[in-house]
Amino acid sequence: MINIINTARENALKKVNEELISMYWQVGEYLHEESQWSSFGESYIDSIAKEIQEEFPGIKGFNRRGLYRMKQFYETYAENDVVTPLVTQISYGL
Repeated sequence: MINIINTARENALKKVNEELISMYWQVGEYLHEESQWSSFGESYIDSIAKEIQEEFPGIKGFNRRGLYRMKQFYETYAENDVVTPLVTQISYGL
């Protein structure tokens, strides 16, 4: 019985982590793409952070610093031949 519970808990945590990594990657990709077209420099991140805080009051990790880190995460690994396919698999549930 204990083993069943532990296995289920571990599987649930893995799924949550997969979803978080996928979300961070997608947010980072969005911010990266937005930075290519934004005429406001890096200030677009501030307005996106504000919009998220208004929509989801109290949510953590989506302030300017958190969003910038998600963008860095994407930019650091987007060209990596090992990481990119793994994140893509997570993103599409393969």
